[in-house]
Amino acid sequence: QVQLVESGGGLVQPGGSLRLSCAASGFTLGDYAIGWFREAPGKEREGFGCISKADATTYYTMPVKGRFTISRDNAKNTAYLQMNNLKPDDTAVYHCATDSNCHHYEDYTQFGMDYWGKGTLVNVSL
Repeated sequence: QVQLVESGGGLVQPGGSLRLSCAASGFTLGDYAIGWFREAPGKEREGFGCISKADATTYYTMPVKGRFTISRDNAKNTAYLQMNNLKPDDTAVYHCATDSNCHHYEDYTQFGMDYWGKGTLVNVSL
């Protein structure tokens, strides 16, 4: 069975931290770049980060730069998203997805989406 499964979401206070996992099964995650996307209520789906396949180079958009860190452990077939100093505006359903590269990570309509997880909800609130 080919799957991407996100986990680790939940309720967290502003300023807090959360670590999301993106676990692949049925395929080799190391063969792909991994993009992270989020969908907040009333907003378009937003691509905010990506980690490349070859050298694990990371890319971030301004809203998360300096607060979020993407990593990968190919031996575990898993990618991670470490989120620090969370803000209420970070509240969203978070997804991971795959592509051959990170060129279109900011635009989910152009990201390859060879595989796309169901997402995990992050709620930043008191």
